[in-house]
Amino acid sequence: MATDLNAGIPDYEPGDGNTRTFHIDAFRKEWLSRLQPSDYSYPPQDENAFHANFAHELGVSVDMMRELKDTCNTAALHCYPEDQCPDPEVVPEDSTLKTLIERKKHQDHKLSLKISKNRHELYADEQERSSVAWKPEEFENLVSEGDVILTINVYYPAIFEKFVYVRPHVTLLVLGSQSLVKLRDAICCASDLQVCGEFSNTPEMAQDFISKDHYKSAFFFFEGVFYNDMRYPECCDISRTTIKWAKDNHFPSYRQAKMEDTKFEDLKVKVGFPYLYNHQGDCEHVVIISDVRLTHKDDCLDRKLYPLLTHKHRVAVQKCAVCYTFIARWCTTGDQFAPSNPCLFCDKCFRMLHYDKDANKLGDFLAYPYVDRGAFN
Repeated sequence: MATDLNAGIPDYEPGDGNTRTFHIDAFRKEWLSRLQPSDYSYPPQDENAFHANFAHELGVSVDMMRELKDTCNTAALHCYPEDQCPDPEVVPEDSTLKTLIERKKHQDHKLSLKISKNRHELYADEQERSSVAWKPEEFENLVSEGDVILTINVYYPAIFEKFVYVRPHVTLLVLGSQSLVKLRDAICCASDLQVCGEFSNTPEMAQDFISKDHYKSAFFFFEGVFYNDMRYPECCDISRTTIKWAKDNHFPSYRQAKMEDTKFEDLKVKVGFPYLYNHQGDCEHVVIISDVRLTHKDDCLDRKLYPLLTHKHRVAVQKCAVCYTFIARWCTTGDQFAPSNPCLFCDKCFRMLHYDKDANKLGDFLAYPYVDRGAFN
């Protein structure tokens, strides 16, 4: 994609739901021209310089700073013999410290609750917080200074009439210098793991037929351009049908480009505008870019970790109809052993109920592999 530096750059946030169209690389260069290098550069990791600056702020000497560091080291804070290692989660009953008394009250209150708040709701952003200021072990994996980070929300596919999943399925951080295929490979969808066909006679063969390995075509649609994944010989241009239909019906013409040859910084986008990710033929995801900004020292600076997953929506799982314990792996129809038609089974219950000890099929039924959305929690 040719870089158009004359594309509009939004200087303000309009009142609508999305911004005006702007070129991401032009946005990056415009901010770099307005900022000082110290505003976006990564400070050197010099521990001695840090201690010297910290000592200057405290108004003490460097020697005093070293003494304070040794004295206040957490390794020296022991109130028990060195050969004992008590459980840090257990608070003594006769504690006199105010902090431990309050912590004991909090623990007792938490245990008294019959229904505790779900862990996924309490720590929805723990994946993002765990990567703050993460530095790579090798210098070549360091994110370049002045690169941009895009926050991208990928929503569930609307595959039924009453669509209720209004929250994004996943939220990912991608670098402007990365290609679109990085995002495509990071999106985890249940339809990629679906297994097409009926396998009641040969259940062991079901693992060899994953849709993602057979149907590799996909595209992103941004601002009138279809970005097709053409990395493999099996890939085909699945956007040509839409382009032909638009041409035959006198709609504005669309363009095409290769996903693997296009970086995010080459795109023209609107922040807050719904775009499209299509794969597996008709599995359509809404993609919304909610933020575009420059990197800074507190970001995860390891390039290998991008696209960085920061949030994943949790959905209810479909349990086995027999044990009500494990996630469903099989769906049967016309099954005389099942309490309903169709019926879901985990792998263990499915095999115990429908096959003898020699793996011979019992009864007349049809079995289809089932991939539950809750398996991605």
